[in-house]
Amino acid sequence: MAKTFAEKVITYNKNLVLSEKMPAGFKALNPYHDNAETLAVMQQFYHKYYNDHNKRRFIIGINPGRHGAAVTGIPFTDTKRLESVCGIKIHSAHTHEISSVFMYDMMEAYGGAKKFYSECYINSPFPLAIIRQNKNGQWLNANYYDENDLFESLKPFMIQSLKIHISMGVFTNEVYVLGKKNAEYINKLNSQENLFDKIVVLEHPRYIQQYKSKEKEWYICKYLEALQQH
Repeated sequence: MAKTFAEKVITYNKNLVLSEKMPAGFKALNPYHDNAETLAVMQQFYHKYYNDHNKRRFIIGINPGRHGAAVTGIPFTDTKRLESVCGIKIHSAHTHEISSVFMYDMMEAYGGAKKFYSECYINSPFPLAIIRQNKNGQWLNANYYDENDLFESLKPFMIQSLKIHISMGVFTNEVYVLGKKNAEYINKLNSQENLFDKIVVLEHPRYIQQYKSKEKEWYICKYLEALQQH
């Protein structure tokens, strides 16, 4: 019998291994290998919302944030919203991520998390968290495109990752990319690999929460207009 969408995502996440070498000063964090509870919670989440064979619209983030998906294993979901909205508790960590606040407010306007997840799937071309070391030796959040060397070293992995997500059952006629800079790089990958027919760019939730919070409702409407036009 064909695997459900949930089983495909769970299998992918369980087997995530980065074999590519990252440039000096960068590290990847694998939440599924680092915390047994994250692995269990991730499976619970996908079984709850994706245990079917429906095709979904694909929303592409950058890479997991240290306080969001790097802890919960679920894109744009911190521990607060995982418990309060999804009803799944994680005991080993407590996180608050501003991107998660926007996404779950948007989902509420969409018709709720259940409806949203039944029609949409979120992931990233690089599905592991990236940290970089600063001059003081502290490790901070980083994006896959922060340095060209980093992007080039991760490019084969990212292309493979997008192809696997497509094979899970997402529509490729239109894809929704979060963040303008992210979209530049997804466009590069797409022009090389012809993965998607059309790329729709939406402002990144972090940018909206940090710099455009007064216009948040307008951005929520923009998301809904893009995602619900079908």
